[in-house]
Amino acid sequence: KTMFEPSFDLYIKDITICGVPSAICILEGLSGIDKLWDIALRSLENDTYTPKTPQDLFTHIMRKTTIPVANDMLTSADDAVSILTTGASIILIDGVNRGVVLSTQSLFFRQVGQASGEGNLKGSKEGFIELLRINVSLIRRLVRTKHLCIESFFVGEITQTEVAVLYHKDLVPKGLLKHVKKQLSEIDIQMAFDTGVIAPFLEKKTLSFFSASGYTERPDTAAAKICEGKIIIMINGSPFALIIPTFFNEHFQTMDDYSQRPYFASFIRLLKYSAFLIAILLPGVFVAVANFTPELLPPELLYKISAAEKATPLPLFLEAIFVNFLLEIVREAGLRMPKSIGHSVSLVAALIIGDAAIKAGIVGIPIVVVCALTSLASYVIPSFYEPVIVLRIIFILVGGILGPFGIASFGLIMVFNICGIHSYAIPYTAPLTPYTKGAFKDGFIRISEKKLNNNGIFTIKKLPGSEWSDY
Repeated sequence: KTMFEPSFDLYIKDITICGVPSAICILEGLSGIDKLWDIALRSLENDTYTPKTPQDLFTHIMRKTTIPVANDMLTSADDAVSILTTGASIILIDGVNRGVVLSTQSLFFRQVGQASGEGNLKGSKEGFIELLRINVSLIRRLVRTKHLCIESFFVGEITQTEVAVLYHKDLVPKGLLKHVKKQLSEIDIQMAFDTGVIAPFLEKKTLSFFSASGYTERPDTAAAKICEGKIIIMINGSPFALIIPTFFNEHFQTMDDYSQRPYFASFIRLLKYSAFLIAILLPGVFVAVANFTPELLPPELLYKISAAEKATPLPLFLEAIFVNFLLEIVREAGLRMPKSIGHSVSLVAALIIGDAAIKAGIVGIPIVVVCALTSLASYVIPSFYEPVIVLRIIFILVGGILGPFGIASFGLIMVFNICGIHSYAIPYTAPLTPYTKGAFKDGFIRISEKKLNNNGIFTIKKLPGSEWSDY
């Protein structure tokens, strides 16, 4: 009572079990008294056993009754806090310096539903929820092997948030696993509510827009990554699982690729690569060509661009930046607004930005069309949305100031930066560079599932740099 005071949800009741003074402790809302009664108290009330000492009662409950007690008994007051906040119940017996722990969780949580950000046509429709134990069970149901290991850590000095690490013990590189567990045990933060909070503590510091850690809210995707020898990290309170490591080409792959015909899956992947290049390059290239090398444009298009630029007060590259900022404001407003009025954001954007701004001569039609096309292309690879937006702005700036030379120079810098990422000692561009045998069988394109299976399961142990003795 002293440790939790003041807390109205702490329920403590003195009872007598087989003639020995005892007490039950639960946190209302996390644990159910009705479940505690059904599991233990009813059985103990009807028990005719007469203990000689309190220790005899404790031994009787732990070993000689059918009550499903937890394997780990309570040994300290500090442990009681962690146990009660998980929804378990505690039985304390006067005269015994240990406690009985019962799993009587009665938590309220969102039901398992469809993943919100990773849509698919075929396959599973399930998505993770905020309760860690349910998420772990979803993966355990898909990876039904004794080699699936699940370890628990606690992160956050104040929140003491439970974190689960899932991996296949025969497929995961031992050095990678050792590094991840070491970094998790050394995280020093006050609170943790999402996997994105702990991801920077696991990676080596690199100056890049791209991250070697990925995210998913689909159990089947997480299960597939475990079968590839990767590590999945999930945190209580977050529906997003962290994938370690994640490679560049995996952002262009989905579970639908393996449910479709190989030729169509290959076409979709190439389409996504094209959309990625359009999303980051098109506005910058358009501005650079229109300002520095207009002779490359068809005369009809050049006349329209020239007429539109003369009718607007801003230079072409500032127009591009302005329109991109407006599109991001509209997106952010639609994302944060209540759903009941979210449709009004699209209406305002269409009427004011799309129509009125053009008629008023604030922006030109060509730049609005180009920016709208790039905005649509960026939605094709949602996991790359953040770096795509920043890179697009930078390409517009270098294209407007330095022209094609700036586009080419920054493009090379971006490629070198992507190739130089080794956050988990494995190249970010693997298995394409350095080239690994069979990389093109499931990289830019995909061959048939039958041929993939004949080559054996693809794991990251086959990649250069995945086997190291000490990270």
